[in-house]
Amino acid sequence: MEFVDLRSDTVTQPTESMRRAMAEAPVGDDVYGEDPTVNRLQELAAKKMGKEAGLFVPSGTMGNLVAFLAYCGRGDEVILGNKAHSFLYEAGGISALGGIHSCQLPNQPDGTLVLEDVRAAIREDDAHHPITRLVALENTHNRCGGVALTADYTRSIGELAHARGLVVHMDGARIFNAAVALGTPVRDLVEPVDSVTFCLSKGLCAPVGSVLCGSKEFIRRAHRVRKQLGGGMRQAGILAAAGIVAIETMTERLVEDHARARLMAQGLAGIPGIVLDPGSPYTNMIFVNVTGQPSLDSPGFAARLAEQGVKVGVVGKRRFRLVLHYWINDTAVTQTVRAFESVLNREN
Repeated sequence: MEFVDLRSDTVTQPTESMRRAMAEAPVGDDVYGEDPTVNRLQELAAKKMGKEAGLFVPSGTMGNLVAFLAYCGRGDEVILGNKAHSFLYEAGGISALGGIHSCQLPNQPDGTLVLEDVRAAIREDDAHHPITRLVALENTHNRCGGVALTADYTRSIGELAHARGLVVHMDGARIFNAAVALGTPVRDLVEPVDSVTFCLSKGLCAPVGSVLCGSKEFIRRAHRVRKQLGGGMRQAGILAAAGIVAIETMTERLVEDHARARLMAQGLAGIPGIVLDPGSPYTNMIFVNVTGQPSLDSPGFAARLAEQGVKVGVVGKRRFRLVLHYWINDTAVTQTVRAFESVLNREN
């Protein structure tokens, strides 16, 4: 059975043009800086983000960790949201590997941190306190429904942080989704931050990798940290080639995923027993709640959907995440709506 796989946009497969580019990529030793395809990807990514330099890393998790370690020493503190991916889903790497203390502020429903909360969280110069070094943002914000942070909001955080001598890092795993949703050039969304990491392997369909972008001096430090973490790859141009195709051909088409997400959401909202999160979908993610007193728990409900050829992510009690991507077409949208309807009808 071929599945409609909505668990995440990480399940995307490389396109045929990516596979050709990978097969034909000129390569060298990237640890020595001699892989021409990696160098081209890093330059392309930095230019796209409006930053001085870029660094190819195996994953977004490593990109975020490299940034935190490049900015912070042991015992330093980062301010971030309590629903941030770096806090919830990166295995506590900043603490385990960097000895970095985190101050978690409540994320608002729109993914933001309240400016006054951030201001109040910045430590005074006191030997009893950790030193506040960094504010971290996420755009789009995964656990807040895939909502996009505006350039104005990010600028306000940047101004506050920089006035206090702090730096700002953005987990921009899906920053191109934010740019498409807001109709704003991606470089405008990240202009206020000191560094940003974005994924090539989610909605952009490359098989592996993320790029961390920032100043030349920051990337110099980040390159050393990447080596310490075991992320120094050799003939990595085979992977970088797919990333180049992703940036050049896949970013603008994300609007199609957003349109299909809205179409799917409309169909699901018309089914009795289904309630969508307020505002969902903001981008390519739909958060669905099954109401009433159904007999199946969340894993059981998801298993029934899988029997209908649809895979979804379980994110809570009777709550599911559906993520649209390149490999989800109009037929898949219809199949998903029918699968939810069929499973609910079986329970009633």
